[in-house]
Amino acid sequence: MANSNPDIKYTQLFINNEFVDAVSGKVFPTVNPSTGKKIVDVAEGDKADVDLAVQAAKAAFQRSSKWRQMDASARGKLIYKLAELMERDLHQIASLESLDNGKPYMSAVYDVYGSMNCLRYYAGWTDKVCGETVPSDGPHLTYTRKEPFGVVGQIIPWNYPLLMLAWKWGPALAAGCTIVMKPAEQTPLTALYMCSLVKEAGFPPGVVNVVPGYGPTAGSAVTMHPDIRKVAFTGSVEVGKTVMAGAASNLKKVSLELGGKSPLVICDDVDVNEAAQIAYTGVFENMGQCCIAATRTFVQEGIYDAFVQKATELAKGRKVGNPFSQGIQHGPQIDDTQFKKILGYIETGKKEGAKLETGGVQVGDEGYFIEPTVFSNVTDEMTIAKEEIFGPVQSIIKFKTLEEAIERANATSFGLAAGIVTKNLNNALTFSNAVEAGSVWVNTYLAVSNQAPFGGYKQSGVGREMGKEGIEEYLETKTVSIKLPSKV
Repeated sequence: MANSNPDIKYTQLFINNEFVDAVSGKVFPTVNPSTGKKIVDVAEGDKADVDLAVQAAKAAFQRSSKWRQMDASARGKLIYKLAELMERDLHQIASLESLDNGKPYMSAVYDVYGSMNCLRYYAGWTDKVCGETVPSDGPHLTYTRKEPFGVVGQIIPWNYPLLMLAWKWGPALAAGCTIVMKPAEQTPLTALYMCSLVKEAGFPPGVVNVVPGYGPTAGSAVTMHPDIRKVAFTGSVEVGKTVMAGAASNLKKVSLELGGKSPLVICDDVDVNEAAQIAYTGVFENMGQCCIAATRTFVQEGIYDAFVQKATELAKGRKVGNPFSQGIQHGPQIDDTQFKKILGYIETGKKEGAKLETGGVQVGDEGYFIEPTVFSNVTDEMTIAKEEIFGPVQSIIKFKTLEEAIERANATSFGLAAGIVTKNLNNALTFSNAVEAGSVWVNTYLAVSNQAPFGGYKQSGVGREMGKEGIEEYLETKTVSIKLPSKV
């Protein structure tokens, strides 16, 4: 069950299947966002530690290594075993996630199940990665092989620490790569706990390595390392550009899942209560700390006032408080930096003329809690309608026609997700085909699944995670041609 004071066993780096101190001996604090107080000190890795982790990962990827010689089906069994151990330790992992990240405990439980299911999905892919025979010209037998990149670097964010770990580990391990991961400095505890399960499951040394630390030191060392052949990053556009620039040092492959300013279009043919509930879930999930959050809510003018009234009512009813308390739906923001940034955006919204319907203030005098916030009378040129806030702020924007809504929805440098709520099939298809976004949801929102590719258009990312496309991101394609005596 939930434990607001879980036993924290693992605070060191994990390299070559062993927990070790940082070479420098440095540590850094990870903070409980519900209180603003330190939970524990964690070993602070930097370039020297990343070098050691890459060395271990390279050794684990040698052709004669246990990992490389292992049958693909056996790799799948190891990944599945890891998921089984997660299920055994469900409440411990969820408690750590809730403590370190601040999300309500039941949301953390949901994330653990989602992470287990992701690993199980990719466990099933290991022996289904295969090439093709190619009918090439001339007397040749030509075929392709799908081969793992080798050592891959992975940098994950703080908003979904465990899920983002599973999204990265699952396809990389299924492909046969070895991993050097840097978790977010705000939320390293579940990644380190997962390392203990990696060892218990029986993964060979060096296959998975985790180096907590800061972006400019540990993160930069991962992106710049000459022996890392691919880097996967989830986070902000600003840092994503830095990762891509660093990866150019040896032209390593890059996949980036970045920010969003996602539009949700509500047509006037819908049930207002149902539409408002979809929008509410889409924007306030995970305290608004969600890259696909529906922070631009476009509502057709005929139902605009009724929608604003219902949206305000829903936001006011959202229960904010200690993530370990029963019935809590909404915990704190991740840290003081985000807390102040979000409150700053709210002040900007008011100054630029948006109408604050509810929220917009700190809850309590401890931790980083912000009331769910709803703005109406928002226009496209306002800062809160253009920039990613990454907090519990819903901006409700009025539109007249669907064509107008599509044009305005696309008028952004982002393109991660979009949604439409309508009873008209033509509207649904027109919007889905025209909107510039990697995921489009009709009469629902946040419908992310392990089986379906996920990623963004424009500055919302490069490449895809999840589904078959997710494993392709960790595979090279090799073409082999063999001369034969004759064509057949």
